[in-house]
Amino acid sequence: MPDAQDDVREAIAAELRLMDPAVRASRTLTASLLDPEFVEVGCSGRRYTYDETVAELPDHPGSSADGPRYEPSAFTGVVLAPGLVHLTYETHFDGRHARRSSLWRKQNEETGWRMYYHQGTPVPPGSA
Repeated sequence: MPDAQDDVREAIAAELRLMDPAVRASRTLTASLLDPEFVEVGCSGRRYTYDETVAELPDHPGSSADGPRYEPSAFTGVVLAPGLVHLTYETHFDGRHARRSSLWRKQNEETGWRMYYHQGTPVPPGSA
């Protein structure tokens, strides 16, 4: 049986896959990593649903193999309950810095870890 750190590591690995341009460009791969009840509040303040994210992510920045890539750092994670992991981390992307938080849910072994909620908060230039 996996321990809490295994769950956190698996959630981080899934989060990193979602930043991979090849995954972001594929609706099928994106859908496999998002919970059907997924919701995101993006850095813009816009709210995205599962359907909107699966449909639109291939056209968003970071989804092109020859474009800018997300540079994540400072991952921390905690198991909130069995099958529920909260991650926080930071990204740098195309000159922008953001603090991010996501919830990953694992309902069964077949589907594995899926992102249930994500929020990005922009960090103003010059802020620590």
